[in-house]
Amino acid sequence: MSIYVPDGLPALEKLKKEDLDIRPYSDGLPENIQKILILNLMPTKQVTETQLIRMFADAKKDTAVYLMNTVSYTSRNTDSEYLDRFYKGFSEYKDMYFDGLVVTGAPVEHLDFSQVLYWHELCEIFDWAKTNVRKIYTSCWGAQAALMHYYGIQKHPLPEKMFGIFEHDVLCPDNPLCENVPNKFLSPQSRHAEVYREDIESCDGLVLLAHSDEAGVMWVASTDNKIVFVTGHPEYDAETLSLEYFRDLEKGDDIKCPKNYFPHDDPAFPPPLTWRDTAKIIYTNWINL
Repeated sequence: MSIYVPDGLPALEKLKKEDLDIRPYSDGLPENIQKILILNLMPTKQVTETQLIRMFADAKKDTAVYLMNTVSYTSRNTDSEYLDRFYKGFSEYKDMYFDGLVVTGAPVEHLDFSQVLYWHELCEIFDWAKTNVRKIYTSCWGAQAALMHYYGIQKHPLPEKMFGIFEHDVLCPDNPLCENVPNKFLSPQSRHAEVYREDIESCDGLVLLAHSDEAGVMWVASTDNKIVFVTGHPEYDAETLSLEYFRDLEKGDDIKCPKNYFPHDDPAFPPPLTWRDTAKIIYTNWINL
């Protein structure tokens, strides 16, 4: 099926080269198209857009992607002209209905939720999504924020960054979100906080879909599957963790080599993309639910 994106978005030409059916809005939107809104809180917005749009390629229906940013905080890592051209604030979308909302991670895990400059705006969006969005996918810090807002589940700081490729076990293979997902699968993690398994399992409104003995809670859903919480980044490209690693080294951060990532744990070797097939299934199950 076709994916429609804002005309001129860099992801358009990049994904066309991967033989995906990506089209600009200027081609005209077909009837019965599903609409997916992405609240992109990541500093690397162009990279994140491309990664997420790629994951929608196996949707059963034509899909239009809309991009939203916060107005209570303006990204310092993305050119303002780029944001003005491709992104809109919540006020532009609040009277619309969407088939899906994706809320990304954000580099604010070291802060209490109340200290995040756009926390109140995000809570307003979460409340709106309960009635104006059919299904919600939240990632990394976005998942932690959604678990706090909807269910009061706290995040907890980790002694060191959970960083690398980890094996996860599917706990609910009969859930439609888990259809065709291998019982054991690999997925990237890159976070400084976690949520506790016991908090998830003691909450009547949640079901734990996947867990890692080493990395902890990975994949959670509300019992009606309306809201999905993924603590990792299955959409990541092969080089994403590498770029994060070398960036942090250059800043002088105390960062360890990502686990199970570089061949022989040697950053001189390019990392293999061992998780892409499962990532596509996870996103495809969600978007086709």
